[in-house]
Amino acid sequence: MGAALGTDPFNQPNVTEAKEATSIVLSEWNNKLPQLQASSVDEDVEIFGDGNTLTAALKNLIATTDADGYIAIMAYLDRKDDAALAELRSILSEKSGRPVSFGWGPRFLHSTGQFHKGGQQNGTFLQVTGSTKTNFAIPGRSFDFQTLLMAQAIGDSRALAARKYPLLRLHLQDRNAGISQLLKAAKAL
Repeated sequence: MGAALGTDPFNQPNVTEAKEATSIVLSEWNNKLPQLQASSVDEDVEIFGDGNTLTAALKNLIATTDADGYIAIMAYLDRKDDAALAELRSILSEKSGRPVSFGWGPRFLHSTGQFHKGGQQNGTFLQVTGSTKTNFAIPGRSFDFQTLLMAQAIGDSRALAARKYPLLRLHLQDRNAGISQLLKAAKAL
């Protein structure tokens, strides 16, 4: 298919960029997840972006979306345990009048992540990360899974910010409560 379209499906410069950004973040953190300072906190959700409440942050995100743009939700969470979050896609699409995509991170970095950074420059991005109750060591590495996952999210956010794309990151301190709070805030827009 790629050959028929005149493209090289194995050329993924923006996937490589995200991997390199992750490595840089891990190095800056000395392979240990630091305490990241949120712009504000609204109950169970830390807000990294404009808006001192979750509702204000979501309104700002929608307001920064171009008339011909789209919103991409990038959930660095568990697609089974946190599946309820996927409902946010249809809610934000209805409330914004814009197309909204949804991807589970970091797996989307190899597909739509390439488009986000290498495609048309009209995206607005919502990253959702979350605290975990359990963490796992990665054999042969000096960092754990939670540190790697957060470094991937931060690395990707830096790549998007370098392109001056609108970006909001929400960190769920309690994932179940945070998802419920986020869906409620989105429905109230």
